[in-house]
Amino acid sequence: MTIPDYLEQVVVSSYGRSTAGLASRHGGLSARSSTTVLLWAAFDYLCALVAGLIAFGIRQHKAIATEHPQFFSRFWMNLPLISVVYVMLFGLYLVAFARIYGLYRAAEHRSGLNEQRMTIQAVLTAGLLLCGTLYVMHAYAVSRIVVALTLMLTMSAMMARRAISRRLRERRFLEGREVRNVLIVGEGRVANALRSHLQSLPYMGFRFKGFVSVDGASDASPDREVVGGLDNCVTVARSLFVDEIYFTTPVPKETVVDVVDEARANGIDVRVVPDLYDGLAWNVPVEYVGQFPTIPLHWRDFPRGAFVLKRILDVVVCCAALILCAPLMFTIALLIKVDSPGPVFYRAQRVGRKGRTFTCYKFRTMVEKAEKLRRGLEHRNERDGVLFKISDDPRITEVGAWLRKYSLDELPQFLNVLAGDMSIVGPRPPLVTEVEHYDLSHLRRLDVLPGITGLWQVEARQDPSFDAYISLDTAYVENWSLMLDMRILARTVGVVFSGTGT
Repeated sequence: MTIPDYLEQVVVSSYGRSTAGLASRHGGLSARSSTTVLLWAAFDYLCALVAGLIAFGIRQHKAIATEHPQFFSRFWMNLPLISVVYVMLFGLYLVAFARIYGLYRAAEHRSGLNEQRMTIQAVLTAGLLLCGTLYVMHAYAVSRIVVALTLMLTMSAMMARRAISRRLRERRFLEGREVRNVLIVGEGRVANALRSHLQSLPYMGFRFKGFVSVDGASDASPDREVVGGLDNCVTVARSLFVDEIYFTTPVPKETVVDVVDEARANGIDVRVVPDLYDGLAWNVPVEYVGQFPTIPLHWRDFPRGAFVLKRILDVVVCCAALILCAPLMFTIALLIKVDSPGPVFYRAQRVGRKGRTFTCYKFRTMVEKAEKLRRGLEHRNERDGVLFKISDDPRITEVGAWLRKYSLDELPQFLNVLAGDMSIVGPRPPLVTEVEHYDLSHLRRLDVLPGITGLWQVEARQDPSFDAYISLDTAYVENWSLMLDMRILARTVGVVFSGTGT
């Protein structure tokens, strides 16, 4: 199965960075910008601008008392242009120092207190530089009271916004969403202490998946929570949907390098406890996981900002679709009840991101007990691998055939999207029985949320090949972008109206 032309134009980010190059991403103005960084920087810059305007408005409080009806028009007329210029300059200073102090890095590896301390430091440093600029430029028209109020309001807004963001993120972690699975190399005192520390801080979003033995034993040992050995470390990590591997015991440097190379190819982060591997991670800063210092040997760029935009798009589209399609869905429910006995909705356990199971909803298109009738139809299966599909399936009802033709049976999956179990665009949500037959490489498609529509649905829906199904979903995961989602959504409209569903 060939990859569509527009996928070939997508730039795939390379994981082939050296460990020394990690330093540039962990802070400083030279670090590469991402969508996440740009979003946070835009919010901080907006905070500075709004705080400056509010500060000037407070300074002009007499106008509120004496000329309230005309306050807003008077406000803009009395606003000195020089004040606006310096507030904008302060916003640039603030963003620069926030970037230098690492406020735009992933917040999972630092405490909330540390984040707030760095926020205060960034605001005060930017304010000090602003005061120096005002002194050098002889900008005596800019009120020092306005400057002080701007700093206080900016600091309060930034601290409140980051506290709220952290609280919401911790709530998702406690619900088991977006957690980072951890594999620990070693079984000694440090390894057990790290495991206990991570398990005692569930709000940080780390989930312990097991130990890796370094004594040459690669067999799993449930009583010791050992899931494998160094020889199959990355293979086991991939099968457990591990996001980070931690080295807590001395291992030959060559072995660590091999693990890092293989982990990089599989998109897995690798960290070590400091002072274990002299020279392997020079010039790389120490990051704290709770109270444990770690050194990242490989760190994967995660487009958090782009995924936030994707989630916002999912929620907006779902809300609009449910409102607009409510009469249609009500009519479909009535037709299903009249056409055949049984429930309106079909519920099935599907496997989502990182192997998390959820209940997927669809309109029922088959007769009751359709799964039991499948056993007598296995010999007619037209798909290879673990997929099952036959033409003129006798289990499909008359209304169900019409619903499948125009993909209307999938409308209830908008509820799954709102719940956060699915996305509008993504790989097809597989059955639990399908995942049980997956090879290790097939698990790559479970790195993202499954979708109502996806690359396979618009490119090869009628293709019986299991390899095509897997390769297209894997290609989507590896080449994902918001633009790719937009193109798939546009093509989905044509597929739905053409009635090619079965």
